[in-house]
Amino acid sequence: MEHNSSNFIKTIIKEDLESGKRDRVVTRFPPEPNGYLHIGHAKSIVINFGLADDFNGKTNLRFDDTNPLKEDQEYVDAIKADVQWLGYEWEELRFASDYFEEMYNRAILLIKKGKAYVDDLTADQIREYRGTLTEPGKESPYRNRTIEENLDLFERMRKGEFGNGEKVLRAKIDMASPNINLRDPVIYRVSHASHHNTGDKWCIYPMYAFAHPLEDAIEGVTHSLCTTEFEDQRPLYNWVVEECEMEHQPQQIEFGRLNISNTVMSKRKLKQLVDEGIVDGWDDPRLPTISGLRRKGYTPAAIREFVKETGVSKGSGVVDEAMLEHFVREDLKLTAPRTMGILKPLKVVITNYPEDQVEWLDAEINPENPEMGMRKIPFSREIYVEQEDFMENPPKKYFRLFPGNEVRLKHAYFIKCEEVIKDENGEVIELRCTYDPETKSGSGFTGRKVKGTIHWVDAKHALPAEFRLYEPLISDADEAEGKTFLDYVNKNSLEVVQGFIEPNMENVKPHDKFQFFRHGYFNVDPKHTTKEKIVFNRIVSLKSSFKLK
Repeated sequence: MEHNSSNFIKTIIKEDLESGKRDRVVTRFPPEPNGYLHIGHAKSIVINFGLADDFNGKTNLRFDDTNPLKEDQEYVDAIKADVQWLGYEWEELRFASDYFEEMYNRAILLIKKGKAYVDDLTADQIREYRGTLTEPGKESPYRNRTIEENLDLFERMRKGEFGNGEKVLRAKIDMASPNINLRDPVIYRVSHASHHNTGDKWCIYPMYAFAHPLEDAIEGVTHSLCTTEFEDQRPLYNWVVEECEMEHQPQQIEFGRLNISNTVMSKRKLKQLVDEGIVDGWDDPRLPTISGLRRKGYTPAAIREFVKETGVSKGSGVVDEAMLEHFVREDLKLTAPRTMGILKPLKVVITNYPEDQVEWLDAEINPENPEMGMRKIPFSREIYVEQEDFMENPPKKYFRLFPGNEVRLKHAYFIKCEEVIKDENGEVIELRCTYDPETKSGSGFTGRKVKGTIHWVDAKHALPAEFRLYEPLISDADEAEGKTFLDYVNKNSLEVVQGFIEPNMENVKPHDKFQFFRHGYFNVDPKHTTKEKIVFNRIVSLKSSFKLK
């Protein structure tokens, strides 16, 4: 984590290396393949890979695939693609399921030590027996089965003799512990389900809280970095490593989660939005998924810099979406070509311009980066301007087109509005204007000044394009009683408009990025762009009131 990189985890790692407690750094990024990654996972990726890089260590990508009912190969593939797109390479690719045999043997070890037992209570009964934060739990009537009986039952669980939920294996710790996680947690359950990696080999699966510390220990992870909701699990994590007599002892360290305003970060809620068709798949540009941000047009560098700027601390907070937008503007302003696009077209006929003439005007591709060179823009008698750049009865201080007013066309000439053409419903469908040939951009004309400059596209050469404009998906509201997050979905979060772009853009490719004059930064949509029509997603508008502290 290059800049602002002093954080408490880095300090701990440094001290561990200097004191000789550790001789190297091994971290891991351990997603469960039950959904697509989101911006919160990006924080974990940047922290785990970044800290290992800082100390010449290594990071494994490991899939915590202990729940076959919710996991899928599609998610495995998507997660690998996201990590690589963010700019990171893992040392080894691992799966929790690679270690199922070893986990089973460690569970047998616990049974032999009298530290685990097979329980017949139902999930509801186990919950009931667990007690509360103020009351101790009750022991299961099956807690004192003999070691022989437990070994026999556990082996029969593995052989498939029991149905789902009929038996579980529980760790035998302390039903009166003030930490509820230590009140004999379930460590294995029966689940007759096919696994994406192991097929039908197993019908019992380890629970995450049992599997995760073992995976870290097997892989030699030195610093197991996770978010603060796992802080209460740390005593159980250490108990598993110790009682299973693992040779290597990792250290769990927690940091605060990353949340962003006006969106949802829960995988369950994101899956609901996708499954119910409220959004256009996991890569919908309104979602905070990495694939959604990528499709919208965010860059890996912008996301990495944003995560670094949010810092590493114990506290979790909500970060304003404007901060993420700030970093993508910073990244694109020097690299995105400038161009003109008309989102809601209004035709303008320049009545005194020669009918068959076409001029090719010169414009810089990016004034902030002159090395990008120049582009050619056609100009002729008919052009399109934005509907919002004309008003028949404008208020004071409106400097764009209105009857009798003169404006500058960006890169071209002054034009003056002479006549307004309407349809039978009284809607404005065309403007008749005149131009002043003396006022060509770059000619040094100083005769008079105009206050408004508007953009345009030549009608004869324009390419049709679709523009998708996004607003936050969730209105910023706390869920009131009796309501769910779906009640706060913004019905106007996507506006699709049909317009025109400059002809020099006919060969754009998916994910090409541009700054459209006055409208903001846009990305060529990889999902809906066809040979017939280019589709743009607006990444961000041009201006922001956000300032980095």
